[in-house]
Amino acid sequence: MASIPKTMKGVWIEKTGGTEVLQYKEDIPVPEPKDGEVLVKNEFIGINYIDTYYRSGIYPPPQYPYILGREGSGTIAALGTNTPSDLQLGTRVAYMGQSAYAEYTPVPSTSTIPIPTSISTSTAAASLLQALTAVTLIREAYAVQKGDWVLVTAAAGGVGLWLCQLLKAVGARTIAAASTAEKRELARENGAEVVIGYHEDDREKFVAEVLDITGGEGVHAVFDSVGKATFDSSLAVVRRKGSMVSFGNASGPVTGFALARLTAKNVKLLRPTVMGYVATREELKRYSDELWGFVERDGLKVRVHEVYDLKDVVRATEDIEGRKTAGKLLLKP
Repeated sequence: MASIPKTMKGVWIEKTGGTEVLQYKEDIPVPEPKDGEVLVKNEFIGINYIDTYYRSGIYPPPQYPYILGREGSGTIAALGTNTPSDLQLGTRVAYMGQSAYAEYTPVPSTSTIPIPTSISTSTAAASLLQALTAVTLIREAYAVQKGDWVLVTAAAGGVGLWLCQLLKAVGARTIAAASTAEKRELARENGAEVVIGYHEDDREKFVAEVLDITGGEGVHAVFDSVGKATFDSSLAVVRRKGSMVSFGNASGPVTGFALARLTAKNVKLLRPTVMGYVATREELKRYSDELWGFVERDGLKVRVHEVYDLKDVVRATEDIEGRKTAGKLLLKP
């Protein structure tokens, strides 16, 4: 392995706010891996909407300065003590953790997995957090069965496109909601059976359209990552004993919800995170193996919107927040 430098490039924040708080630095000290950690030399870094939540303050950063980013891929440059035998110097790995917007990231070994030889490093970075989110949603948040009707909002986004592909692979019938004709066509190309717009000026029309598609019954489950703007209309189209799965806040968080609204149809309401489903390394490996199996067996693919240079993080962030993207955004340090 090449020697590890003392400083590195990275992006951190010293307070929450808009994109103006993002600071690209070239003199951040390279961290040393602690007990149970590996130091990854990042080749690709995944951008996720959750990064904007930590930057804006929706989720409070654990400390300042705080390096953003929740996933990446690269090679192991250094080992802490007590790391698993399948993680060695030079091993290609993908991880979900913190402080990914940098050249080097210390990651708990419990959150790090080797990349199979059949999977490229860029595909791994573009897949892990969003694809595992999708896999765990269809397996645990709501156990999708063949023939189920499922509504996916933001269907042309990173998680949305994975959901469209996975739902088709398991035999579900997907209604994909997206904001533009181009994005709806992209969702259709990725496996959605039906594509619709949000009808933002007439939400009753949205509800009526979904009910008509499902023969008046509504959907077995909604996977909603938009949040405040779509929550009410999404909840309205869940059938009796169905599931409303809210896993994102792209339009803002849902607040002031009265639980009694669930009683009319005995609807289940969940607010899961992928980290709650892959909290142990055994869980992470199990779902990662299933994900790689979908990719290899069913030909699932990740759509990369663009690979941005790390110093262009502001433009990348503005693109994802401005709904200008379809698919995954990557950073390259």
